[in-house]
Amino acid sequence: MRIAIIGAGASGMAAAITAAASGRHQVLLFERQARVGRKLLATGNGRCNLSNRQTRLERYHGTSTAFAAPALEAFPPEKVLDFFSTLGLYTVTEADGRVYPYSDQANSVVDVLRFGLNRRNIELHTATEIVSARRDSEGFHLRDQSGTVWDAERLIVACGGAAGTKLGGGLSGYQLLRSLGHHCTKLYPSLVQLRTETELVRAMKGIRANASLRLTLHGSLLAAAKGEVQFTEYGVSGPAVFELSRAAATAEDTVLHLDLLPDCREEELLSSLCIRISRFPGLLAEDLLTGILHNRLGRMVVKACGVGLNTPLPALSWKELTEIVKLCRDFPLRVTGNQGMDGAQVTAGGIVTKEFDPETLQSRIVPGLYAAGEVLDIDGDCGGFNLQWAWASGLLAGQLKQTGGK
Repeated sequence: MRIAIIGAGASGMAAAITAAASGRHQVLLFERQARVGRKLLATGNGRCNLSNRQTRLERYHGTSTAFAAPALEAFPPEKVLDFFSTLGLYTVTEADGRVYPYSDQANSVVDVLRFGLNRRNIELHTATEIVSARRDSEGFHLRDQSGTVWDAERLIVACGGAAGTKLGGGLSGYQLLRSLGHHCTKLYPSLVQLRTETELVRAMKGIRANASLRLTLHGSLLAAAKGEVQFTEYGVSGPAVFELSRAAATAEDTVLHLDLLPDCREEELLSSLCIRISRFPGLLAEDLLTGILHNRLGRMVVKACGVGLNTPLPALSWKELTEIVKLCRDFPLRVTGNQGMDGAQVTAGGIVTKEFDPETLQSRIVPGLYAAGEVLDIDGDCGGFNLQWAWASGLLAGQLKQTGGK
């Protein structure tokens, strides 16, 4: 059987290797980029966080997250890592469950996948963009950018999402599936840097801090996270921010609250500051939080309270001191936007999942059509969960099962 797979990213390569493994199929794998796995090379800051052993359905989002359950149950992290082990990849698991290649290099993951594609029954066509697809009684007919038509009996669409446009993200997968009768939800950037009011944060550019974060909408909690925050000239970034970014992207008028000292009680901090003032009366307000927070971050907190940085410490009022302490524990930043699909690592939203069979990933509308990975309306939290979904869905789609077990 002739199988066409559009997209040689994570899910597409997993599907191609699986489909070819039976020896019964001839696989045509199309990639519009000049090389495979380009987006994979950039994941995990070049380390490729390829899975997470703490994967569970609660770490996923979409209109119906239950849709992801059969694929994740059929191919949990252990089976995904077994798949990579057969390709020769060594991995290491960190304390939080994140899995990385033992080499700590993303290219190791891409390299072993390339090895897996090196089979006589897999034809890899890079720099080949499929611009249209139609189906008739004979099967699928795909046309590329040069006008060449490719025929196949089954089709797997694994084009990825709209996120990471500079690394190959785009709308082609959604457009192809819509042309075949499917529907798409609204798309949002996820795992993306947030824009905030910048009057204070611009001066913090480059500073990293460990903090607890809360995202609120009109005072109600939308999401929470804890971890590293990085200040930028336009707002905030970092793993903890990525955790909240999906909720921020899908709502307006949100406020990000930073607890800059999450492991310190207000009473303890206030007592420490009072001791500092009594012991070092010659210091100025700009030195109040030195040794507690990054110097520039400490000065920003003091300044945000309306206290002059050159104010002698003994001149600080009790009200000013308590306000500074409160701001350390709850520093609010109004969210004004995000860095869009260009800066996003993942797309939230996608092709409507109820139009596919979750047990096979075959279309309920077009027989012989499958979809896998980010193009579907499933996305995960930061930490290897999105790649776990990509592998699991690609491996499932690559089995080319049909509804009814055929």
